Amino acid sequence: MASSLTKDPSSAAGGEKTFFGHPRGLATLFMTEMWERYSFYGMKALLPLYLIAPGGMHMNATTATTIYSAYMAMVYLLAMPGGWMADRFWGPRKTVAIGGAVVILGHITLAVPNSATFFTGLALVALGSGLLKANISTMVGHLYKGPEDPRRDGGFTLFYIGINVGAFLAPLSIGTVGENVNWHFGFALAAVGMALGLAQFMLGTRHLSPESDVVATPATEQEKSSALRKGLIWLIVAAVFYGLLGITGNFVDWGVLPITLAGLVIPVAVLVRMKRDKELTSTEQSKLSGYIWFFVVAAVFWMIYDQNGSTLSIFGEHSTTNTLLGFHFPTSWYQSLNPIFVMAMAPVLASAWLWLNKRGKEPSTAVKFASSLVLIGVSFAVFLIPLLDTAANGGKVSPMWLVAIYFIQTVAELCLSPVGLSVTTKMAPAKYSSQMMGVWFLAVTAGDSVTGLLTSKQIGVNLDNTGAVAFEVILAVIAGVGIWMYRRKVSQHMGDVH
Repeated sequence: MASSLTKDPSSAAGGEKTFFGHPRGLATLFMTEMWERYSFYGMKALLPLYLIAPGGMHMNATTATTIYSAYMAMVYLLAMPGGWMADRFWGPRKTVAIGGAVVILGHITLAVPNSATFFTGLALVALGSGLLKANISTMVGHLYKGPEDPRRDGGFTLFYIGINVGAFLAPLSIGTVGENVNWHFGFALAAVGMALGLAQFMLGTRHLSPESDVVATPATEQEKSSALRKGLIWLIVAAVFYGLLGITGNFVDWGVLPITLAGLVIPVAVLVRMKRDKELTSTEQSKLSGYIWFFVVAAVFWMIYDQNGSTLSIFGEHSTTNTLLGFHFPTSWYQSLNPIFVMAMAPVLASAWLWLNKRGKEPSTAVKFASSLVLIGVSFAVFLIPLLDTAANGGKVSPMWLVAIYFIQTVAELCLSPVGLSVTTKMAPAKYSSQMMGVWFLAVTAGDSVTGLLTSKQIGVNLDNTGAVAFEVILAVIAGVGIWMYRRKVSQHMGDVH
């Protein structure tokens, strides 16, 4: 990992500029993703608070969690068609540019102080993020000479730090403006962030790999016409369905149900379709079987982890003092804890993996995933303590409880997320090169969809509840132990991928 943070001597000798020893294009993708994540995480920090605020949508906490979870599921669900659009129609580079423009339009729509257009804005941001997210990660992989390039994992770690720079700055600026000045000004600031990211991408696009312009499996004219026709039909169906819900006043109660159900059905259908693809080689099929294990584990992880923006954030608003050393801060600032911990801990953990690798003792990918699940379970076990305290005494607790929880979750995330991004690019069948990154994000969709269904009006589980939190602790630990027990079988499926 140390080599990824220094200038590559061979590149320097040839006069080629590098980015901490990595291809120059990594800087372009680093900055683009940083600004896109700035806009995304800024809006994410505001969303649940805006939904429950008297000056916002004034919803109850359970309904706000449902909408937040459905929105997050939709963002990652749309990463799959985003990868498909790149593979069949536009190529990754063009798809990212279009996605950035759609995100800007979505944030501008959210900035309009009109509740009728609010959900349209959310849908546009989700659509743009879906087009952008999978493809920009794929382009990072294009910068390196195959899966065995020793700089590859280090490049993804640097890219992951870029994500967290944007995520750290967003709540401190967008969150503060939204909570203390005007909610819609905060959403507008998110649009400015994405505009900066898109401009930077267009200026630095010449540094990217030519492979990023390639349409992997170009669609025929007939397929293009069919896709356009089907897309228009589904758009009309959605417009009619949600229009009727809006007219009848049932939008909030029933609008998210199709999204959360789709978020569970579609990931399963996609994986089944890939497994049945007879064009894949036996080696690709074996790797795909191993990948399914990682997918299921990741889904359980994200179901719990993504509640840091809903369950934990709303707990912070209602049940913590939000005061430290006499300084009072906005609730949205809690969302900056995770990225600052990532930036502090990622180099440490990456160096630890390298140190263990040199001694032949680096944990396998399966063991890293198992560790992430146990740790995410521990974080919610800690969450039980302030929950029980507020239930017994009815007062507010120290914000340091949330600081501790976010720290544990960050270590858990670093055992899973960057490792998952890298292993996805390594294990992806050639036919599904861009789509496979979308499959990885479908694990987030599945996890958030479960949360959305549990908190929906039809089921109505309050996740800010000691019984629900205790159940999630047990679930995470059992899943972690499960993949640890089958780690050798998973490694066999992975073949030459390590």
